[in-house]
Amino acid sequence: MDNWNRQLIDKYCRDYKVGMIIFVHSVDEYGIDREKVPGFPLILRYNMALKDYTLNLFSDIWRITRPGEIWEGTLQQDDWTVFDFNHSTYEPLAYAKAAPPPFLDAGYVMDNRTLVSVLQDRGTFDGIQKVFFGNGLKFWLHIPVLLDVLSYLSHGKLSLPLERHIQIDVDDIFVGITGTRMTPVDVEAVVQAQERLQQQVQGFKFNLGFSGWFYQHGNSQENEGDSKILEHRHKFWWFGHMWRHEQAHKFTQDHLERSMLLNYQFAKNHDIPIYQQYAVAPHHSGVYPVHEPLYQSWKNVWDIRVTSTEEYPRLYPAWRRRGFIHKGIMVLPRQTCGLFTHTLFLDKYPGGRHHLDNSIQGGELFQTFLFNPINIYMTHMGNYANDRLALYTFESVIKFVQCWTNLQLKQVPPLELGIKYFEMYPEERDPLWQNPCLYKRHLAIWSTNKSCDRLPKFLVIGPQKTGTTALYTFLSLHPAILSNYNSPDTFEEVQFFNGNNYYKGIDWYMEFFPIPPNATSDFLFEKSATYFDNELVPMRAHGLIPKAKLICILIHPAKRAYSWYQHIRAHNDPIALNYTFLEVVTADDSAPRKLRDLKNRCLAPGIYVQHLSRWLDYFPARQLFIIDGEWLKSHPVAVMHNVQRFLHIEPHYNYSQLIRFDPKKGFYCQILSEDKNKCLGRGKGRLYPNMSKEVTDYLRQFYRKHNVALSKFLKKNQYRIPDWLEEELSH
Repeated sequence: MDNWNRQLIDKYCRDYKVGMIIFVHSVDEYGIDREKVPGFPLILRYNMALKDYTLNLFSDIWRITRPGEIWEGTLQQDDWTVFDFNHSTYEPLAYAKAAPPPFLDAGYVMDNRTLVSVLQDRGTFDGIQKVFFGNGLKFWLHIPVLLDVLSYLSHGKLSLPLERHIQIDVDDIFVGITGTRMTPVDVEAVVQAQERLQQQVQGFKFNLGFSGWFYQHGNSQENEGDSKILEHRHKFWWFGHMWRHEQAHKFTQDHLERSMLLNYQFAKNHDIPIYQQYAVAPHHSGVYPVHEPLYQSWKNVWDIRVTSTEEYPRLYPAWRRRGFIHKGIMVLPRQTCGLFTHTLFLDKYPGGRHHLDNSIQGGELFQTFLFNPINIYMTHMGNYANDRLALYTFESVIKFVQCWTNLQLKQVPPLELGIKYFEMYPEERDPLWQNPCLYKRHLAIWSTNKSCDRLPKFLVIGPQKTGTTALYTFLSLHPAILSNYNSPDTFEEVQFFNGNNYYKGIDWYMEFFPIPPNATSDFLFEKSATYFDNELVPMRAHGLIPKAKLICILIHPAKRAYSWYQHIRAHNDPIALNYTFLEVVTADDSAPRKLRDLKNRCLAPGIYVQHLSRWLDYFPARQLFIIDGEWLKSHPVAVMHNVQRFLHIEPHYNYSQLIRFDPKKGFYCQILSEDKNKCLGRGKGRLYPNMSKEVTDYLRQFYRKHNVALSKFLKKNQYRIPDWLEEELSH
């Protein structure tokens, strides 16, 4: 780095007390094996092979990481950098011994000194705290070390909590083909393992999910195992699966409730303690993508308030899993531990024992514990029989976690866990519905009577009072374009992606659309003018219909604001009736709240660039079509020609045969016959008094900078500049 930029960075770090984390990679060029850092009392030694890694027991950086143990043996990487220094500003964080390189040269002499592989610079030399890593994050121990370094250098602002909540679900109790189920010896092993884990995990109990129909359906030893489980029933937590392990998405609510009631009665008959208000659906079916009858059946039969799934928003990657709340039921993210229904024997484990041990000892499973404050693991009854892989896996990883970290492991009941999760992550309460048709796994566990063709291919997103109803009418005249059914509350607008309708789920949404006669050529669409300026709608719309095209209409923002004011006056809004338009748009922060709210609804949607930018944060510019609202009013045939080109829709209709200007109404209407038109209702095309010069000048000044930004935005994204905007900016 050149001196000028280095000085700027150093000044920034000193002024704002910002530390540096530096990963030093070995140099392959010119055979360099060591190098002095210019201006610092520090020497780097490259391309080292190391063994027997340990941490400085006396460093004050450690928080998550527990020093004191030695990671014995040769490390996989042989391109380590180590640090030699001669200044009190430096303090070692990690040590190792030199290992012999893979290919020994003649006369090679082993360096038996202790080598420093992670180095702390306290900043007394140049005023900047630093931590140097002599390798990247391929070595597992560097990951918890990095977390501690981040916490230390950020003065605790970038810190994960030390507390970790663990829940281990054992699905499919009593389920399994003969030869794979638990015997009495296996059950006793689970009880003993639970007792050992209770010494390490506060409040720990295995959480057993049962399907009662399968009870006593194994061989004689396995049937004795079923009885032994019930003998120890009060030592575990329990949750309802399905009576016959049904996949919920295949059944009606009536069937699901009858099945759950059978399982409920089985629990009562066998004195199984079922009071956790937690349930899991077999194969995650019906949890996500949501099958509404499952949620309602859970509430009606079991009073369920918590469940979990790996499927939201998608199975992989694991670090993106989130929770959500639907119909009052908290859905928590589950983690995988490498064990599945078919994982019964160690020699059959994918990749063998070596792969499992690597996951436990610093790999994927260890890092799952490390990064997730709340961990819910799914296992199966067969994992506790046969080779008892689940007991080996969890006992091993918990010992490893406690050996190398200061994490505090505990377990609380599922309902308490759900409440805690959403206290920690309140932003996840609202779901983000995604299209089940886009993912093979989701499609397989989605409601069987749903059609992938029943979602819109494009949206008319508004804004309000720009001509969206006229456009909706013109679009509906096209034989290949199908609109949504009318809503009893919001008429032609569904208003799904904004407001409370979103929480009703995608099944509710799709009921507003017909199944198109020709899914290939027909276009479903909806128009909701409230979508344009709602902050959540672009994200939600992209989540469900990411390939949908978008159409919006822009008119002069002052004209739109005035039209909205007059619109709600016509609906007898008391604020609009009691205040002039000038009083509304010039209201200050001391004005009554309802007056300020009306001002916002008049002015905010017209800051077009702000809202368009949000849409393009999620959708590519090629999926958005912008209509000049004045052209839609005066030249609708030409506009509809361009709309059809944008949608790539066939057949291409000549709208001059479908609409014509009605001189009485003052706008274009549908042609019914040679002398008869069908026009929009009285509320459309109203003539208002002209705005005063005072309010016109005020709004021109208010929108000036926003219109300039809009012009730049449109040019950047290669959209045509509307005539009204060109004229406005020429003033």
